[in-house]
Amino acid sequence: MRNRRLRRGVVAFALALLTLPAIPGQALAEQPAYPFRNPKLPLAVRVDDLVGRLTLDEKISLLHQYQPAIPRLGIDLFKTGTEALHGVAWSTDIDNNGAVVTADGTSFPQAVGLASTWNPDLINRVGSAVGDEARGFHAQNPRVWGLNLWAPVVNLLRDPRWGRNEEGYSEDPLLTGAISTAYGSGMTGGDPRHLKTAPTVKHYLANNNEVRRDVTSSNLPPRVLNEYDRAAFKPAIAADAATGVMSSYNLVNGRPQTVDPSLDTVVRGWTDQALMNVTDAWGPNNLTGSEAYYATQAEADAAVIKAGINSFTVDDTNAVPTVTAVNQALAAGLLTERDIDVRIKQTFTVRFRLGEFDPGGGRYGKITPDVIDSPAHRKLARQTADEAMVLLKNSRDTLPLSAAKTRNVAVLGPLADTLYSDWYAGKLPYQVTALDGIRERLGSSATVTSGDGADRIALKDVATGRYVTATGTTDADKVTATGESATAAAQFDVVDWGQGVLTLRNAANGRYLGYNWGPFLTRDEQPGGWFVQQQFKLENQPDGSVVLHYAGYETTESWFGPNTYVTVGADGALTLGASTAADAAHFSRELLSNGVERAVAAAKAADTAVLVVGSNPSINGREAHDRSTMALGASQAALVKAVTAANPHTVLVLQTSYPDTITWEQQNVPAIVWTTHAGAETGHAVADVLFGDVNPAGRLTQTWYRSDDQVPPDLLEYDIIASKQTYLYSRANPLYAFGHGLSYTSFRYANLRADRDVRADGTVTARVDVTNTGRRAGAEVVQLYTHQRTSRDATPIQQLRAFEKVQLAPGQTRTVTLRLPARDLAHWDVTRSRWVVEDSTYDLLVGSSSADIRQRAAVRVHGETIPPRDLSRTTRAENFDAYAPGVKLVDESKARGTAVGAGAAGQWISFGEADLRRGSGTFTAKVAKGSAGAGKIEIRLGSPTGRLLGTAAVPSTGDQYRYVTTGASLSRAAGVQDVYLVFDSAIRLSEFSIR
Repeated sequence: MRNRRLRRGVVAFALALLTLPAIPGQALAEQPAYPFRNPKLPLAVRVDDLVGRLTLDEKISLLHQYQPAIPRLGIDLFKTGTEALHGVAWSTDIDNNGAVVTADGTSFPQAVGLASTWNPDLINRVGSAVGDEARGFHAQNPRVWGLNLWAPVVNLLRDPRWGRNEEGYSEDPLLTGAISTAYGSGMTGGDPRHLKTAPTVKHYLANNNEVRRDVTSSNLPPRVLNEYDRAAFKPAIAADAATGVMSSYNLVNGRPQTVDPSLDTVVRGWTDQALMNVTDAWGPNNLTGSEAYYATQAEADAAVIKAGINSFTVDDTNAVPTVTAVNQALAAGLLTERDIDVRIKQTFTVRFRLGEFDPGGGRYGKITPDVIDSPAHRKLARQTADEAMVLLKNSRDTLPLSAAKTRNVAVLGPLADTLYSDWYAGKLPYQVTALDGIRERLGSSATVTSGDGADRIALKDVATGRYVTATGTTDADKVTATGESATAAAQFDVVDWGQGVLTLRNAANGRYLGYNWGPFLTRDEQPGGWFVQQQFKLENQPDGSVVLHYAGYETTESWFGPNTYVTVGADGALTLGASTAADAAHFSRELLSNGVERAVAAAKAADTAVLVVGSNPSINGREAHDRSTMALGASQAALVKAVTAANPHTVLVLQTSYPDTITWEQQNVPAIVWTTHAGAETGHAVADVLFGDVNPAGRLTQTWYRSDDQVPPDLLEYDIIASKQTYLYSRANPLYAFGHGLSYTSFRYANLRADRDVRADGTVTARVDVTNTGRRAGAEVVQLYTHQRTSRDATPIQQLRAFEKVQLAPGQTRTVTLRLPARDLAHWDVTRSRWVVEDSTYDLLVGSSSADIRQRAAVRVHGETIPPRDLSRTTRAENFDAYAPGVKLVDESKARGTAVGAGAAGQWISFGEADLRRGSGTFTAKVAKGSAGAGKIEIRLGSPTGRLLGTAAVPSTGDQYRYVTTGASLSRAAGVQDVYLVFDSAIRLSEFSIR
């Protein structure tokens, strides 16, 4: 009450300032036009003043991504959403009807590479540089380059087949939280009152599949929901390193994330700061479109606002549909003006912190475009690319190479002399490829040869005898089958990216064959764009010919029609004119030069072969497209085997956006280095590490498996506990463990000292002596894991709790102190829906990876003992301990709540260690059954087929959201028992009790 009175007093005082007599001279110029422009007033007062001056129509207009200018108040346009995942990437251009405008600023390694540094201090500097450059672009054109940055992505890398693996940091929530907080803090500037930029954390929540991503539901039991997926989002929000979250496309437990009420409750509960939450692009329209969750857009948009969203990213620059739907929702009583006021005030709180309404743009308003791609930022990009590289294998001290002794090097492979950028990268202002970096490092005294290992072919139309030929590089230059001979314009280099997908690069102009919505062209310098129309398959036919199958993304009838095979028109122009290979044009494939043979010859002639293979981030896995396998492309794998056989001194540089199953390579190639697509400085980093100018210290942030068989067959399996996923629960023997990474020196761990006995509200302190026992300076990432020896529940095999990266000179010893608040050992107790630190002994495991533990200790933590379940109290069905395959968590209602949905007879859920001594005579349940006919729930003990206590009838309610109460008399049971609820049909159960 006192605070409210103070606020009213301040507002009255500020408004009174407007009625004062005119003050001449400079003093008049310094008077703010409105109280909201006075930076000396409290932030809440300024926000209230501004919002109080808006009309209802103006407030509604501000709900769209493109928040329009309000000239009468001097308010400029504000646009949410500049992509900044690992550098300022791109933005939609409101002056050009939503076209993408790509930035040409500093390009840092992909996000998974940033995390591979395990260096939060470095990543904070990277985030600060990205924030500076965002301000620089904003100074160039504030209408295009907004200060609300859509980064970082903190979705956990649960499954390496996820197409957007490159955008995340780690499969571990603690590491993800540390890196995202560091990056976000750098972008915000770290000032609690002022914002350099306003980062938005993506994509809330449990978004790890691209296949049917707008209609699939991620099944998250409460422990996985709280301990794993939400745990990755909380740190950056709680640390004020982000100013909101972006809702994801998918559903969680049956409810679209665009209307997840936890956006307003749980997420906002992590911080005292106001958040500005946004939808993913077109998410609101999915609610009435693909998801068919609401009948009208008015209902949908009202639900979006009430769920906690501030900004609608939809319909590109056209706000009319959103404004119309919101007005309809207001007229129908689905929304109130107060609902809108709440969201607008939260949005303006962020805008005020950005300095928009302060003189000169506030604290960061003086940043100029000079910071963009500055020398300091280039230097930082190189350091980051250096630290992101991971040495996976180094037998017989193959690495580092000696620059003095290396006189002849062959740099080979499809990524040897090219850099690829992903969808969320900017345009590289310059490029240093691996070939460039190695040549620069060795200088003119050494011989450095190169080859990409690609076959060069010509395609001759069997029907006419004419060759497929490029005619130019513009949109007007159609590719035609009219060439009389296999000139350079009729020659194409074939690069295999796996699963039969390849690209065709023209030998004459260096451009890629692509479709471009009609004519085939050789226009593009690289495969790219949203649809990536430079992808093909050459399919062998029984007569020895081949057909050209277009494999560009979105090859569905809605975009291209049924025809995906190439035919040749009367004028010789290529077109998509056939739906089957039988009706396609047949070509003879003439091999002009064998890429593997050329690479083998170069490798044999060299002292050392550096083989650079990997992925194309526009093809192998990316937004909207998951990987079907973790294997390298067949042609690339064959190239590795041939070159390794030709030159035993072969170094493999694997450049990918995710883990690959390189089991043969690990067994046979002497040295392997991994880097992600690391930006313009990639080649310098490769040379720095290969020649020992930098001692590699990167560590893997996710498990690398030996084969596809070591991950669940279904990418949509989100319950990591039940399915035993990630290093936390997997019993598989991986190729490379979480945290793995080698060095050119060695480290000894000794003398681990740790607390032996702590309270649940105390801190575990572990100290270990780490010594560099080699001859080179190097950095070691000291990692602390824990294992809980006893628990009511299944707990992780081991879990990362703390880490520190330390730099040590040869022979130097340093005592590394790692502190672990005992509360961080808590897990979610499903019996009481709260966090609990259990009374147990916890093993402390310190080492250089999750599989390389060097020192061990144990600590007794005096916490709680989870009591037997009390089912006499109302129990939420979602809080089961185990469930049958096919059981899903579903939305209890469209607004809130989670229920259990059985889909077929025999499916069950269980509740372990239930204390039935307090009575077990009556079963009462809240159920719904949308399908016709009655169903039943059996209450059994010990197993799904155990002793039957009773059966509850479930009537058809005609609607899956219409619940009724049912019950059953039970046979008496005593003691602590496991209770099973067994369903006979499709039934929803929200809660129950046994009394």
